[in-house]
Amino acid sequence: MPAKITEQAQLSCDKGSSPGKLSVTSQQFCKAGNKLIATEKDKEAETNIPAFGTCSITQKNCKPQVSAWMNTAAKDTINGSKILTRQSFCTCSQGGKISVSDKGHTENHEVD
Repeated sequence: MPAKITEQAQLSCDKGSSPGKLSVTSQQFCKAGNKLIATEKDKEAETNIPAFGTCSITQKNCKPQVSAWMNTAAKDTINGSKILTRQSFCTCSQGGKISVSDKGHTENHEVD
């Protein structure tokens, strides 16, 4: 079973020069390891998803333009929004793939 991710999970873009930390704003009450659990609604650029340094496609500062999260939890939700897992990813309209490189907590919390 995949592990759920939380605020401060480390994200990386395969076209960016540096990683960044996820910020959770979709909910304020469900936690793992005393950190808010991320959902598919945490997808806003600069609010939830940080810039990733310099984009190798545009050769300019990264300005994430993300689509929906993929590979979310199959069944588990918070307020009707699917929980993000270690296997979740989203794509940027510039051509990058944003994925989770660290889940953001040390506890073992898995989802269906």
